[in-house]
Amino acid sequence: MNLPHDDNTCGWYAALPPQGPARRLTGRQIADYAVIGAGFAGLAAARRLAAHEPHARILLIDAQRVAEGASGRNSGFVIDLPHKFALENPDPAFKQRLLRLNRAAIDQLQSLVEAHGIACQWSHAGKYQGAVGERGLAYLAHFEKLMAALGEPYRAVDGPDLARVLGTSCYSRAIYTPGSYLVQPAALVRGLAASLPENVELLENSPITRVERDGTGGYVLYGKDGEVRTRNLLLGTSIFTREFGYLENRLLPVMTFASWTAPLTEEQSKRYGGTFDWGLTPADHAGTTVRMTQDRRLIIRNTYKHVPKYGRSVGNATRDSIRVEHRKAFLSRFPALADVPFTHTWGGVYAISRNFTNFFGQLEDGVFAAACDNGVGAAWGTISGTLLADYAVGAQSSLLDDIHAVTGMPSLNPPEPFLGLGVRTRIRLAAWQSRAEL
Repeated sequence: MNLPHDDNTCGWYAALPPQGPARRLTGRQIADYAVIGAGFAGLAAARRLAAHEPHARILLIDAQRVAEGASGRNSGFVIDLPHKFALENPDPAFKQRLLRLNRAAIDQLQSLVEAHGIACQWSHAGKYQGAVGERGLAYLAHFEKLMAALGEPYRAVDGPDLARVLGTSCYSRAIYTPGSYLVQPAALVRGLAASLPENVELLENSPITRVERDGTGGYVLYGKDGEVRTRNLLLGTSIFTREFGYLENRLLPVMTFASWTAPLTEEQSKRYGGTFDWGLTPADHAGTTVRMTQDRRLIIRNTYKHVPKYGRSVGNATRDSIRVEHRKAFLSRFPALADVPFTHTWGGVYAISRNFTNFFGQLEDGVFAAACDNGVGAAWGTISGTLLADYAVGAQSSLLDDIHAVTGMPSLNPPEPFLGLGVRTRIRLAAWQSRAEL
């Protein structure tokens, strides 16, 4: 079984204070509900189960420490709009359902941040989608048409106005949409874990290596030093769902990478000349994401890798070469900041499907899963985990109707070695085509 194997290079995580010791799975445990995976989906599912059944014993189990995995490694966007590929859907009702789901997730996260005083740089900053050259501008023009058809507010920003925001004249034009939020993701995930209801028990550094039926309609979850017996299992395991024998040959593990700088000094901030606390995603999806954090760090994110063994697929040499490419992207945008060093370069694994379809639902009696976020995990993980708990207890809502309507079965992948060859070729081609936007 291939377990999560994330390294210790994530800047978001390193910026947080050290945690106390983890509570691990030991001995034989019995739970009314077990949730595997303590990312956005698992945390939301456990919280919602506790609200439905305050007297139930709920175990939330993660192979790592909370926020060490993908949920704490993203670029910190919580996006309300449908993903680029979903925006292409010809059905307006489909896109409106996604908007309702994403905005419900944002409202939920904001309420939790405020209620529990989670210090995570939560900010209603909106989002820029930017273009550098002709290819990016063509994508941006298409995005603008899609936004107009959707009826959502947006505004175009270019020239000196855009440079004053971003501190760089690299970008020709951008479309600003106001509904997205920015966050320090590792801090948010840690805060969500620290504020779980009392009947949720969090077990960390406790990988589950095998799940079996117990012969009475329930399941046994086996770990290194303990086991859990439960009749209800919820999987918030994203790409790792396939390691338990579910959705096999339907999910693709992809890792994307980011580097960030040391915080800018006052003198460097003057040279930078832009604003603080903004985020830009590329109009050309294979381009570069850029963020300026509230604590004055610049983030560069690009480069995709097919990682069949997850973190074990990437070593220091690969990370070092990616860091060099990130440095080129940084200097092309901020040449006046050549003296500002990168302090961390890291990757995070997520799941995509060939038909860009998210899975949500029941896998077998008593087993439920939300899997395959297709690269938009913060909002989608939160709402899919919440609604998965509703589904598991038999609750009904219009949002549950919405998520059933927009999810389905990820398509089958071709067998290896054709799958790996095809994915790597596609990634290299996309990078070459989008080289002006990197």
